[in-house]
Amino acid sequence: MKKIRLLWVDDEIDLLRAHVLFLKEKGYEVVTATNGNEAIQLVKSSVFDLVFLDEHMPGISGLETLEIIKDISPGLAVVMITKNEAEEIMDEAIGSRITDYLIKPVHPKQILLTIKKHMDQKRLVSEKTTSGYQLQFGKISRLINVAAGFDDWKEIYRQLVYWELELEKHGDTGMSEVLRTQKYEANRSFGKYITTSYPHWFEKAPREKPLLSPGVFKQVVVPRLQNHEKILFILIDNLRLDQWKAMAPIFAEHMNIASEDLYCSILPTCTHYARNALFSGLMPLEIMKHHPELWKFEDEPGSKNIHEGELLKRQLTRLGMSIPFRYEKVGNLAEGHKLVEQWQDMKAFPLNVVVYNFVDMVSHARTEVEMIKELASDEPAFRSLSLSWFRHSSLLDLIREISAENFTLILTTDHGSIRVNNPIKVVGDRESSTNLRYKTGKNLNYNPREVFEVTDPEKVHLPKTQLTSRFIFARNDDFMVFPKNFNYYAGFFRNTFQHGGISLEEMMVPLIVLTPRS
Repeated sequence: MKKIRLLWVDDEIDLLRAHVLFLKEKGYEVVTATNGNEAIQLVKSSVFDLVFLDEHMPGISGLETLEIIKDISPGLAVVMITKNEAEEIMDEAIGSRITDYLIKPVHPKQILLTIKKHMDQKRLVSEKTTSGYQLQFGKISRLINVAAGFDDWKEIYRQLVYWELELEKHGDTGMSEVLRTQKYEANRSFGKYITTSYPHWFEKAPREKPLLSPGVFKQVVVPRLQNHEKILFILIDNLRLDQWKAMAPIFAEHMNIASEDLYCSILPTCTHYARNALFSGLMPLEIMKHHPELWKFEDEPGSKNIHEGELLKRQLTRLGMSIPFRYEKVGNLAEGHKLVEQWQDMKAFPLNVVVYNFVDMVSHARTEVEMIKELASDEPAFRSLSLSWFRHSSLLDLIREISAENFTLILTTDHGSIRVNNPIKVVGDRESSTNLRYKTGKNLNYNPREVFEVTDPEKVHLPKTQLTSRFIFARNDDFMVFPKNFNYYAGFFRNTFQHGGISLEEMMVPLIVLTPRS
């Protein structure tokens, strides 16, 4: 095991030789310095885990040395040792981000306890996290084997995301690999569950099936409007549960997280189908039948999601909620800032609906732009990029605005995404859709064991362009590639984030309710 390296800075270091020897006997590597300048040069040229820094030294003081050390290495833990408990001195030191402070004279065991508290704690917490997941591994595996309903799968997915974030936090790459394997096995079983259960959900009463995309407004939003709550409904396109969990602490600084749930995105898990279903309150087949002027088929040119505001208006009217509302879509920084500036006008409406497209745009850009692919190389990097966007986004500015108002915030998405790795071959004609996680068309040739095939789309309430049209959906981390230039496209799209198919990451959609602090 790598030794912990300590730097002890004190102009009377010779008087502390017994302390230094004591620490070396305990297995620590100790480097000493007698003044601030020497300490600064050592920090520039070497790597240390912890610094003990005397506050009162000739030349540059301990506080001045601390400031320079923090500029060089902001994350370096520094413990200030002082003879003076004066409040203003300690306030200044704490304001400069010291890790801890000790009052002279210090005892060797006091020093040892400080090291263990601030350095060994990281190791001990990491070991506890690893052992915690090891204990839960068997439990999660059993849950996967016996899962019988959607609530079981919600619990499994929550557990997997929780441990994924915990292991990432403590840098345990070995156990993270075990978790990835377990998540793959979970997705295999989840794919079988959806293949068997999904077609029958449409025959059941609402209480006997999961909450699906068309039911979100009817079951979650409208009851609150009927209770005279003012609602801000925010949809972040392509937001996964793990990304929400990364953002949640920032939301919690401004509002109370009243509830965290998951609903099920319909198939295909993509904007054209899932988001239109959410805003219309109808499955795609019913949108096509009842509002044909608002529906576009796969092979029609132009945007497939330009009528969301009108679809929402018609749903609210159908549900007896003929209320004024505002619908906005934010696709860039300027639009986001403009929206925040208009908040004073927007808050007069009982319902405001805002769609943010950033996460989805990053997902698509990652496929096509090499720099974005490097920035979001895997799930942790994708989470980090999404979190960085949120920290500096106009969305956070909007959250700050509404936190002072009597608004309920409902945050959700239309679908998630999964990082794909395994190409499967599908043959189609020019009229076949190009999405990698699902395809629709009349002349599709594929291995039926590799996909979930729907030969009669109307049974799952999907429209078909022609009498013999069908849908096929990829499961696990598979993605579909046409035979022409198969190797090139398989390599090009491997390790990219895609959506449209069947996986926990795509179908398990976060649905969050936040309420005002007041």
